[in-house]
Amino acid sequence: MSFDSDVIVDRRRMRRKLTFWRVTAVLVAIAALVAIGAALSPAGRSALTTSGSIARIHIDGLIRSDADRVEALERLEKSSAAAVIVHINSPGGTTAGSEQLYDALVRLKAKKPLVVVVEGLAASGGYIAALASDYIVAQQSSLVGSIGVLFQFPNFSELMKTVGVKVEEVKSSPLKAAPNGFEPTSPEARAALESLVKDSYAWFRGLVQDRRGMDDAQLNVVADGRVFTGRQALALKLIDQLGDEKTAVAWLVAEKKVKSDLPVRDFKLTPRFGDLTFLRAAASIAFDALGLSAAARQIEQAGAVQSVERLGLDGMLALWRPEASN
Repeated sequence: MSFDSDVIVDRRRMRRKLTFWRVTAVLVAIAALVAIGAALSPAGRSALTTSGSIARIHIDGLIRSDADRVEALERLEKSSAAAVIVHINSPGGTTAGSEQLYDALVRLKAKKPLVVVVEGLAASGGYIAALASDYIVAQQSSLVGSIGVLFQFPNFSELMKTVGVKVEEVKSSPLKAAPNGFEPTSPEARAALESLVKDSYAWFRGLVQDRRGMDDAQLNVVADGRVFTGRQALALKLIDQLGDEKTAVAWLVAEKKVKSDLPVRDFKLTPRFGDLTFLRAAASIAFDALGLSAAARQIEQAGAVQSVERLGLDGMLALWRPEASN
């Protein structure tokens, strides 16, 4: 009897020890993943990736307001990078987002020599970002320009009339929430929108004229919404030189006295770790390992919702699209 009791006690001790070490292993794994995530986050990587080098950043795809990107550029201001090369491949985006990016790059340029390299496309808001630099390099076949502003909205009034649906509304004034897409756009609403677009367009034109040193005649040639090849853009003063990253480095060496032997290293503006995707996944795995599957699913769903929320593109656009060019 005593022997059986001892066996039971030993088994319980073994279970407790096993549970303890399992929990300890999970906690150690979480701590390690957090440490790796922190080291590979923008804040952790900045000192490692830019020390004694030229920082390379990429502006790709649609541009919209992004506080994380601004914070990353501010970290780059304080880093030990000797200079910055900005690679742009963007059709533009919202005017507000493009202005925010332009302002952040101007602040960065005040701290470090900065040059822009246009890869495939720097149109509309992408070109606004490029204007932050004193020197723009593009390939011969790159597309540059599309100086203009666009405000688009769908109008379903004819369709709703066909299916017999009418949207009723009560509003404080005629131009509140106009246009709404459910009724024909009134002349007053169209005039109000045109005023917004023209004001933003005047700001865009003034920015180009000031940053590129153009007179009115030169500006009128390039500011009709068209895009130009790199070869055309050079003749029109939209860019400064044809070339690639090596051309940009050569300019930094010749004009900004940057050391010629410095390596060019990537500085991530929006890496996976910037939105805690990596840490979220680690936490989800850890909760699942502990049998808390419901909590793990909630973490995964939160990440999915956050990703979907980022897909919107609202407001006035400085965006080049062949099917609806501005």
